[in-house]
Amino acid sequence: MKIRKNIDVEVPGLGEEIRKARKLDRRSLIQICELVDMTPMNWYKIEAEETKALPIETLRKIEEVLGVDFGVKLDD
Repeated sequence: MKIRKNIDVEVPGLGEEIRKARKLDRRSLIQICELVDMTPMNWYKIEAEETKALPIETLRKIEEVLGVDFGVKLDD
């Protein structure tokens, strides 16, 4: 049996931090998006903080691909 727990955490400025990390990467946005498995349109929405909520799995994949840690911690 599975039990689900959803936690939303507000992280002001995360979109801008993701944008800065992307700009420091030598790869193109298309190359990065392929590795994260998302479209450039979705990526731009994340950077502009226009998404309702970013799944933690997606954030961790972005961190992995860009080689950064944005310091987002979810307490249980």
